[in-house]
Amino acid sequence: MNFKLSLLLLFFISTFASAQQTMSVKGSAPYPATQEYTFICEKYAYSGEINVQIAKTEKGGILKLTVSTASDKAKIAGGVYVDLTNADVIACTDKNVKESADGKTTAYYYFTPAEWLKLKKTDIYAIRFIIAGGPDISGNLTGHFTAYSKVKYFSTAFDKTKKTFDTAKEISVL
Repeated sequence: MNFKLSLLLLFFISTFASAQQTMSVKGSAPYPATQEYTFICEKYAYSGEINVQIAKTEKGGILKLTVSTASDKAKIAGGVYVDLTNADVIACTDKNVKESADGKTTAYYYFTPAEWLKLKKTDIYAIRFIIAGGPDISGNLTGHFTAYSKVKYFSTAFDKTKKTFDTAKEISVL
């Protein structure tokens, strides 16, 4: 009886340990990834947030940005800046790897091995990005935006819990 209980416990532990997130880019093999973070983007009038996920590859990493849009013509375009909490900045160039579906647009950016090491040591503070679209899209739905790593939008002065995501901790586990 004791052996069966131990075996059952081992099975449950292995099931939860392998429940890691994955990310695939346009049908590629899945890469191990962090959870999907919801960064707050106060100036983006349509949704006020952007979903961020980071995956480890053989050559560094991938940054996945997904945002809801009012038009299928709106896309995340151009370069992206990843601001770290130590004031370091990682500039990601646009490789034009994008997807659109269900009122959302997704763009993928790649990290070099050196940039990946920075991400493993320091949390992400903010991500600066551009949403571009056609001339029929409202001005407050396109432009330059900054999304901040905030766990929740509102808090009180008495709340002493950490209010940002532990991105470095999760990335270092990958």
